[in-house]
Amino acid sequence: MKTKVLVPSGVLGLGFDIKAFEKGLKLSPDVISIDGGSTDSGPFSLGTGTSKYSRTSIKSEWRTLMIARHKLNIPLIIGSCGTSGTDNMVDWMEDITLELSKELNQNLKIAKIYSELSKEKLLENYRNGSIANLQPKIKINEKIINNISHTVALAGIEQIQAAINTRADIILAGRTTDTAIIAALPILKGSNPGISWHGAKVAECGALCSTEPTSGVVMVEFYHSHFVIYPLSEKARCTPETVSAHMLYENANPFILFEPGGYMDVRNANYEALDNKKVLVKGAKWIRDKSYYVKLEGARISGYQTSSLVLLRDENYVNNVEQWTSKLKSFLNKEIKKRMNLASKDYKLQFRHVGKNATLGELENKSSYPNEVGVLCIITAKNKELSVEISKLINPFLLHYPLTKNEELPTFAFPFSPVHADRGALYEFSLNHKLKLKDPMSIFKLVLNEINNV
Repeated sequence: MKTKVLVPSGVLGLGFDIKAFEKGLKLSPDVISIDGGSTDSGPFSLGTGTSKYSRTSIKSEWRTLMIARHKLNIPLIIGSCGTSGTDNMVDWMEDITLELSKELNQNLKIAKIYSELSKEKLLENYRNGSIANLQPKIKINEKIINNISHTVALAGIEQIQAAINTRADIILAGRTTDTAIIAALPILKGSNPGISWHGAKVAECGALCSTEPTSGVVMVEFYHSHFVIYPLSEKARCTPETVSAHMLYENANPFILFEPGGYMDVRNANYEALDNKKVLVKGAKWIRDKSYYVKLEGARISGYQTSSLVLLRDENYVNNVEQWTSKLKSFLNKEIKKRMNLASKDYKLQFRHVGKNATLGELENKSSYPNEVGVLCIITAKNKELSVEISKLINPFLLHYPLTKNEELPTFAFPFSPVHADRGALYEFSLNHKLKLKDPMSIFKLVLNEINNV
């Protein structure tokens, strides 16, 4: 039994090669699978339940996929709807789908998988000991749980297969593992689980496993004992090196991949080039856990931020920017305490030197002598008003604070007016845990919606 999975891109909204996609459609895939989200850009999307990608881009690409699905009469699956996979983002993706179904005059059967946990459900599982730590450990207690904005569980193949079995045309899934939306159908149709999970891992980011990562589109053919993967773009090629290397992507162990219900082991995998584009892979094993666990993700507000940017071009200040900001920070902490009666625990003051060490900070090991440095001042406090007030207090000192006592007051450049930018709520990930389930569907909800436009 052969199962073909067409993966247009690593994520919906990123774009893909239309000609390559059309070439893939001519190969008669059994399903089109695409990821819709990630935690790559931090906790904001999960904390707010909003999409990282533009609705316009999502709708444009989803239109192309819906037309293709309708033409071939095959399922279309998206996981982690709206970046974070929260319940409202599944509904947001359904709204886009309904708009397009009217525009395209399509009748549809939609299956929605909700993966969000309420605070009450999370507390219940915490109290009965069903939640276990992952590494690195993050502190969790009832107070933290009550402050979490959104919590999602990462669905695996079982939840996707339940939706496939409804014979839905389109499956809109909440938070899922990137691989589950690709592995679900091959395993359902009899492919070896280890082979299926391995092929899904390689294809999860589209053509990232090829020599042309931005081309997007790949096809994976799953058989019982092996899979074959190849890109659809004319210039792209898959090689044993590009395919095997993807086990290193976003994975702490290059041989082991944990998924709901077990883990995949590729230590005995073999990679064989069939030609200059295709690679055949076999040998991966699936080890089933005694208990079924799903990973949890949660985010909460940890404060409110404002930022200010000042540009330094004076050579003396550029060369001594670390000394200047260290001295300025010490002075400002004293001023904040004196004028606002705030203790150091009530706020956080950070400086980053854009153009010198803004990314790595003290860990930077390269020395450079730029013509100018942007000093980014970040204030984090317990509420918006306090964060803004501190930013206004330090404003004149960012503009005029001297490096030494005996010099005239310097004047630097503010690129914006007002200087401070209100960044709003600052979110942080507050869960790195797994939840034990007796039934893989027990916390997930499957909802069907049939649309008749014709």
